[in-house]
Amino acid sequence: MHRWLRLLHHRRLDETDVKRALGPGALQRLEARVAASERHHTGQIRVCIEAGLPLSYIRREAPARDRALAMFGKLRVWDTEHNNGVLIYLLLAERAIEIVTDRGLARHADTAHWQRVMATMREAFRAGQFEAGLNQAIDAVDALLRQHFPLAPGQVNPNELSNAPVVR
Repeated sequence: MHRWLRLLHHRRLDETDVKRALGPGALQRLEARVAASERHHTGQIRVCIEAGLPLSYIRREAPARDRALAMFGKLRVWDTEHNNGVLIYLLLAERAIEIVTDRGLARHADTAHWQRVMATMREAFRAGQFEAGLNQAIDAVDALLRQHFPLAPGQVNPNELSNAPVVR
């Protein structure tokens, strides 16, 4: 029964629900925040927001983490010059949050650090403040990337990945 309820919940949401949850202009503001962040470090930040899981994930009762890992690969976040890409993933149907980091940044932040970042995001999401929660995550990632992968004076981040949030 649980699987059927999960299926119905995930199938009834779509991209319009994501845009409604974030509010007007939020996707452009998130994109601008990522772009502004990347002017200060060599890292690449991607934001992915999905309304619901694909049927294949629901059928095998896969957690949101599995989908976040798949999107990390699909969006090529792993394929950056300095191995310091980060995916901030939100599954709206379950209000599930995942942060996936490439090996370059993973050396500098443990699981407990990311759990604290996600706890802060969860509080914002509970209050219905999805954009604020995503901003907090971008800022936390930005702080780590600035600390461990700063741009040298005169250096420019080549922006290997799009800054626009992916909405599905």
